[in-house]
Amino acid sequence: MSDHQLADWRNHAQTLETAINKVVVGQESPIRLITTAIFSRGHVLLEGDVGVGKTTLLRAFTRCIGGGYQRIEGTIDLMPNDLVYHTYLGEDGKPHVSPGPLLMSGENLSVFFFNEINRARPQVHSLLLRVMAERTLSAFNKEHHFPHMLVFADRNQVEKEETFEIPSAARDRFMMEIPIVVPDDDVIMESLAFDTKFHNVDALVETLPENVLQFDQLNAFSNVIQSSVEASPTLRHYALNLWRATKTPTAYGVKVSGVDMNRLVLSGASPRGMSMMLRAARVNAWLNNRESVLPEDIHAVFHSTVAHRLVFSPVYEMRRTEIARELLTGIVNAVAAPKSQAFAIKYA
Repeated sequence: MSDHQLADWRNHAQTLETAINKVVVGQESPIRLITTAIFSRGHVLLEGDVGVGKTTLLRAFTRCIGGGYQRIEGTIDLMPNDLVYHTYLGEDGKPHVSPGPLLMSGENLSVFFFNEINRARPQVHSLLLRVMAERTLSAFNKEHHFPHMLVFADRNQVEKEETFEIPSAARDRFMMEIPIVVPDDDVIMESLAFDTKFHNVDALVETLPENVLQFDQLNAFSNVIQSSVEASPTLRHYALNLWRATKTPTAYGVKVSGVDMNRLVLSGASPRGMSMMLRAARVNAWLNNRESVLPEDIHAVFHSTVAHRLVFSPVYEMRRTEIARELLTGIVNAVAAPKSQAFAIKYA
């Protein structure tokens, strides 16, 4: 693919971000990270309170990239088959079966949103994780394929009753965990509360342009990005040091306030996690008009691609979000980054 085509796709990505930032205001960082995940073809965990705009954000992205959008609510009585089919009594009084949310859009399924995934039982998690990994599902004596599907899942972090914590092996399947928080800007907060255009989500989403990106071309173009953006030996050495630091932070002098560092980390980032971090870093470099990865590209995705993979001692799990943020910030500050000028190359 030529530099012109790479630049053309990047212009479309920028158009996508600009459009969504007008509809979902005050969320520039999450929008950039979701854009990065889309071009990296990675699944995403969303972290945030109720009503902060997660559903609106995903509906906005789906409208702009095309394809089908489906969602399901996590509940204590949800069963794996509820993702695949629904049974009901028809007007003729006979039982009928209709496709569930996973099958409803067929191969055109683009975005699947699992709201409050930690309210669902582990059996449901197992089915979803298999579909995420293989993008296939056997049902009704047929193999169903979801080649373009990205899964977005939200965890209820406030209420702990009737919830099932997602195990570390399951969390590792997600490329990123992205926090969605209420904007701290007074003007934006006032607009969200009093500007009536934000009160009708359906009408708001319909103002967005359709098919800014072609969802069925993203897999192929993602591979082009990965093969076009280089990671120099210097950059690779730096990434490996960051990886080692997630496993043994004490070796790099990293400290977290109020934490026994010798007991904190049970398991650092996984090989899959580091490969996903580099995939995301390459996309970030491409979005910033570079053909090689710089340390700042890794920094831009480091927390979102690594934090949810770390396994802490049980005594520290209740403070996971706070500790992970401080730990990873400490790692970035402790591990010496190479000078960007040594390998920075711009597209012509």
